[in-house]
Amino acid sequence: MEFVDVVKKRRSTRRFLQKEVDDSLLKEILEFVARYAPSSRNTHSTSFLVVKDRSILEKMALMRDYGSAFLSLAPAAVVVLGDELKTDLYRENCAISATLLQAAIVDRGLSSCWIHVLDRPREKDNAEAGLAEAYLRDVLKLKDDNLRIECVIALGYADYVPKPLPEFDYQSAVKWL
Repeated sequence: MEFVDVVKKRRSTRRFLQKEVDDSLLKEILEFVARYAPSSRNTHSTSFLVVKDRSILEKMALMRDYGSAFLSLAPAAVVVLGDELKTDLYRENCAISATLLQAAIVDRGLSSCWIHVLDRPREKDNAEAGLAEAYLRDVLKLKDDNLRIECVIALGYADYVPKPLPEFDYQSAVKWL
């Protein structure tokens, strides 16, 4: 698929067919992204955790009271982690990697949706409920304190054809000096 087609086709997909995503396909996608995604000073501070276990995905879906419930029905998810000891730009590196991951997913005929984790509350209107990252670290049994969870990319085969993007005056977003 041409790059421009990948960009045009990418949509946030929250409904997936209950069809398994082959491990070899996930490995191919992640090897590409892990190897070639740019990072600050080539630190490769981003790592990935693949989750396909239904019981874990269902627990992960409870990390926030909004925007993550659909994860319980996704065939797979990739947790995008940044090592804050490697660079102070780990968040930016994670965002670059996650974006390329979503493009690679589209290129291989799958769909995805980014679920933000880092610094997001578990409950939108209740700060005392804690942070989504703390909950997710517990669910995933992450012991390495320097690894921060930037986001989770839910993925699978879309069960619908997404609507075209709404019209946007892109020229208003581009300035020339």
